[in-house]
Amino acid sequence: MAIYNEASDVSNPRSGLRLSDIPAHDPYVWVDMQAGVYYLYTSGIPTFTGMERYGVLTYRSNDLLEWEGPYVVFTVPDNVWAHPMHGTWAPEVHAYEGRFYLFVTLHNRMRTLEDNNTIPIAKHWRGTAIAVSDSPEGPFELIREDAPVIDPSRMTLDGTLFVDEQKKPWMVYCHEWIQTIDGTIDAAPLSDDLREAIGEPIRLFNASEATWDTGGPAEGYDGKVYVTDGCQLYRKQDGSLLMLWSSYDNGQYVQTIARSESGKLQGPWKQLEPLVHGDSGHGMLFHTLEGELMLILHQPFDMPQSRCKLYLMEEAGEGLTVVKSCEHLHGEL
Repeated sequence: MAIYNEASDVSNPRSGLRLSDIPAHDPYVWVDMQAGVYYLYTSGIPTFTGMERYGVLTYRSNDLLEWEGPYVVFTVPDNVWAHPMHGTWAPEVHAYEGRFYLFVTLHNRMRTLEDNNTIPIAKHWRGTAIAVSDSPEGPFELIREDAPVIDPSRMTLDGTLFVDEQKKPWMVYCHEWIQTIDGTIDAAPLSDDLREAIGEPIRLFNASEATWDTGGPAEGYDGKVYVTDGCQLYRKQDGSLLMLWSSYDNGQYVQTIARSESGKLQGPWKQLEPLVHGDSGHGMLFHTLEGELMLILHQPFDMPQSRCKLYLMEEAGEGLTVVKSCEHLHGEL
């Protein structure tokens, strides 16, 4: 039986929604400063939305309090490397060189990979694809249809765009425990048109480098695994470079942060204390129309209970600090 929620029914976009109304996972906000509009992107899951296949949804707001949507901006097409019924994870939209680029992790469980470890989870094609549009409202079309950007033999996820000091684009992404046991965050240089990786990936850090990360069990595996999830880069006003990412601590999803000691993508990366606990994570930072720094993440992890939470942030010390939880924005009416 399908599980529908009026706030995620793509056949009936609504206005006056609160974040507490909207089932959302891996949220991402892009702000149109000129038009005064916030765009919230999240996965379009057929079970919860009435969609016929997986895709990406957006909701719009002028004040972060009331939202309108959902609107479909992307669906997985037929006859491409990914399967339209196998998932869309972690959508992000980036303005780059005059156009808008959707980064979204796609899957094809029918294109299997050889098992490389004793974790009893089937390995298959998974990776971040990039689609392009002339509008943040889509529709977005895949740049390439034959494969994800990173080598499909590497099960990767949650790719994000980073443009370095030389204006060169990179994809920063997670290579998680299913293949590596100890998950990593890696980076690969991209062509200027974002169509392909043009160099070998570099490893930025392992999940286990966070001393607070206790790891966790995996069913059928005799040992601990360490998760990397939801990476995003942020340049502070003093020029230092931070990275948001998520993992698990004692079975709870955690929003954490790292700092590049060189100020460059290549690191080395120093792991800082987590920002938010309580089964919260996969966050991203954005500036409001008024210029305040905000963190959005989802909590709890499981859908359809998962909702967006907003936190007012400020730059402090080596990293960031949470000023307050914005319950007036993400709480119930």
